[in-house]
Amino acid sequence: MPKDFTEMENSNRSANPSIHEVSDPARRLWLRGTAGAAVAAVFGPSLAGLAGCAATGPSGLAASGPRLGFQSVPPSRADAIVVPPGYVAAVLAPWGEPIGVPGRMPPWRSDASHSADDQAVQMGMHHDGLHFFPIEGSSTRGLLVMNHEYTDEGLLHGPGKADSPEGVRKSQAAHGVSVIEVALRNGQWDMVRPSPLARRFTAYSPFRVEGPAAGHALMRTAFDPEGRTVLGTLNNCASGRTPWGTYLSGEENFAFYFSGGDNTTKDQARWGLPRKAFYAWPNHDARFDATRHPNEFHRFGWVVEIDPMDPTSTPVKRTALGRAAHEGAWVAVTKDGRAVVYSGEDARFEYIYKFVSRDRIAPAGNGLTAAQANRELLDHGTLYVARFDADGTGRWLPLVHGQGPLTAANGFADQGEVVIRTRQASDLLGATKMDRPEWIAIDHHSRWVYCTLTNNTQRGQPDKPGPDAANPRANNAMGQIIRWQEDGDFDGATMRWNHLLLAGDPGNTRPDARGNVQGDFFGCPDGLAFDSRGVLWIQTDAHATQMNKGEFERIGNNQMLACDVATGEVRRFLTGPVNCEITGVALTPDQSTMFINVQHPGETPSDISRADAPQLYSSWPDKAHGRPRSATVVIRRQDGGAIGT
Repeated sequence: MPKDFTEMENSNRSANPSIHEVSDPARRLWLRGTAGAAVAAVFGPSLAGLAGCAATGPSGLAASGPRLGFQSVPPSRADAIVVPPGYVAAVLAPWGEPIGVPGRMPPWRSDASHSADDQAVQMGMHHDGLHFFPIEGSSTRGLLVMNHEYTDEGLLHGPGKADSPEGVRKSQAAHGVSVIEVALRNGQWDMVRPSPLARRFTAYSPFRVEGPAAGHALMRTAFDPEGRTVLGTLNNCASGRTPWGTYLSGEENFAFYFSGGDNTTKDQARWGLPRKAFYAWPNHDARFDATRHPNEFHRFGWVVEIDPMDPTSTPVKRTALGRAAHEGAWVAVTKDGRAVVYSGEDARFEYIYKFVSRDRIAPAGNGLTAAQANRELLDHGTLYVARFDADGTGRWLPLVHGQGPLTAANGFADQGEVVIRTRQASDLLGATKMDRPEWIAIDHHSRWVYCTLTNNTQRGQPDKPGPDAANPRANNAMGQIIRWQEDGDFDGATMRWNHLLLAGDPGNTRPDARGNVQGDFFGCPDGLAFDSRGVLWIQTDAHATQMNKGEFERIGNNQMLACDVATGEVRRFLTGPVNCEITGVALTPDQSTMFINVQHPGETPSDISRADAPQLYSSWPDKAHGRPRSATVVIRRQDGGAIGT
């Protein structure tokens, strides 16, 4: 969804204390000082350097770590993609392109006249998280799987067409996930069309429900009396790729699609159910009228698993991973071969989770692919929520029915209810309220886990939680990156943590907006990923209401940067078009091609003028066709070498 601060969810009214409420006054004083003093006060001189992208890496590596072998690009306000000298960027698979379903390839129409049926086999709107799945290990042929987070109704339909049965159907078709085949031919990446592997998943595609909530009374509706099949996935944001070859997609701001009327329950309010939906969907699809079908609301907010290589497979909502405004899901592997799935939810004052599978990851064999051999792996295990303590340690609190306060007496009848009401369970356990936890990246070499906390301008406002050790700045417009290492293995119950960096511009007047970035400064970190060399790639998502004004005056358009966590250097690699978000990152196995997504170029603070003036702020990528289009961008070095070296 657009990250307009006036519209973002802020539903956590729980009484569980933040760190600043349980730490002593002397401890709180360091939060008001400089970032360097803050870290020194908590961790002592030996770890003070870790306040920024540190002088030594978290594993103690010296400054001989991976180098950033490209020339930094300056901040930009251009309506264009800018990459370093020696690199080229090309547009691939913009919104509306046919994905390649055999016999169904309706062309893009720049006047927005393509139908709902057309849109169901075209690239969806507002590309977000993506992954490259090589075919037979190739770096020149594979599948791109990507999310389509939300729709700009003015751009999608044209004037006056959104609030109609056809308009709603088209909007639902523009949501979801795309699977496309791509290949490198004569130095150019193209979509392979037709392709037997091309698929679209929309807001009305069938999804199986598995795990503790499958068949639960709170999941049953008039449309699905058994509570085991949901039509649709929506607001799909970031994504993960599993070691067994499947794609994990997070259903993020699902509440905005429902209308709750004037008498929302306490439970619905905790999940941010609005009185009136942001879209016209409830007017023409009764599922999204929560006054008539309240349980439909429980059927979104899950992590979805897709097997992209099997076009006959049905995707699954994995309820054991908990219900939340999931940004995405990312997988680590324990030393004994079990899966650990990390996830945050992109909302103010919400939580960070991890799930540890009961069973080990199974190999392919006996006629089964690895994906098929692990089709139940994420249905059995233990879900946890994070508590970050002020002394730089933390604990994973089990979200298990019958343990601690998670009992029938406190409103949790069974494990199904714990995962359906994950937020309320986390409230009771006293988890740490975070500043919009978004993407997570796992350094499998050092075994440190990194998470972007994009921003939270309500931190420290009246009647809102104040700064704490993990979220150390009031009116946090700039965001930060936190990281932790589990004590023992990835399934450890305790951890130690610190901040990789606090984002900001050192030229700002307000201390809490300066940050401590070593190198090219930025704000609002969002997308995050490691490459095979251990370089951390950072993408930003400042909203159109912030960009190029006030404390963001010098930062420019949203961008992508690289951080060498061994030396501390941050270098700007790419800048995007006007008012876009840079999101999603995937590399081919040989690291010679990078895929990223440009989302919502030309985003406006409101949707009022988009139908009549689609080019008001941007006409990227094809200025002749009249409508800005989210698209994948392919980045390569002119000499064919590895990206970033």
